[in-house]
Amino acid sequence: MDRAIRRVRAAITALTLSWLAVPIAAQPRPPDLAGMWSDPPATIEDSFCVFWCADAGLDRINALLDDPANDERPIIELYIEASRFQREQYLKPLLTAAALETLGRDPADDPGFRDCVPWAFAREIFAPHQFKVEPFADRIELQYGEWTIRRTVHLDRREPPANEPLTPMGYSVGRYEDGALVIETSRISANLGPWGHGFPVLEAFDGMHSDQLRAVERYTRSADGERLLLSVTLEDPWALREAAVLKKVWAWAPDQEISPYENCERPTEFSRGVTPP
Repeated sequence: MDRAIRRVRAAITALTLSWLAVPIAAQPRPPDLAGMWSDPPATIEDSFCVFWCADAGLDRINALLDDPANDERPIIELYIEASRFQREQYLKPLLTAAALETLGRDPADDPGFRDCVPWAFAREIFAPHQFKVEPFADRIELQYGEWTIRRTVHLDRREPPANEPLTPMGYSVGRYEDGALVIETSRISANLGPWGHGFPVLEAFDGMHSDQLRAVERYTRSADGERLLLSVTLEDPWALREAAVLKKVWAWAPDQEISPYENCERPTEFSRGVTPP
């Protein structure tokens, strides 16, 4: 009898240990994204994505480079043609009539320029220069060099709290998935949109989005560890007929620091008008 009991206990112990091991082994391993990142490597494709880019624009710049007829053209001309192409052929067809009416904003009316108002979510996630990632057990802290804005990504939630107010940067929840950091952001107040031309045109951002904007950001690190890659899917039933997918690249920059963004001065003299690319 004692031998039979010992066998049963041993079987239960083995079963328990194997059951406990399943969730541990199944937990996704967080990608190593921690540290300081900044402007992309000085390659043609990566430089094109210093603000944001779309696959349509990347395909266009590569097609222009492959055409011998463009061998003597300055690279800045090719960038401008590709940025115009991705806006006219990719972004604008996705925009609703309401969003199209908000395009052509005068840069002089940008609240950041005119009134020193920090950028909001749809521009800040594409901001150039420094980008710092600090992971913790229950959250990830993100900081941008532009306006020194900070974001908290909550890893212990899947949705914003009930009655979460609208804010310029929204509320972000995150998870690790297939070697990527995936962030879902909502509760973003209506603000300026990223519906501009992208690099190298000054009007990289244009138009408006509504407070229905939702974003799914996917961050991965390149195989050589030198580049941080972002692909973000934007949905907004007021501004977009269907989801828009935009991309961005940073380079590993461990020696850089984020300096305080202070002493912003409102301009007293400036020119108005939008110059088409």
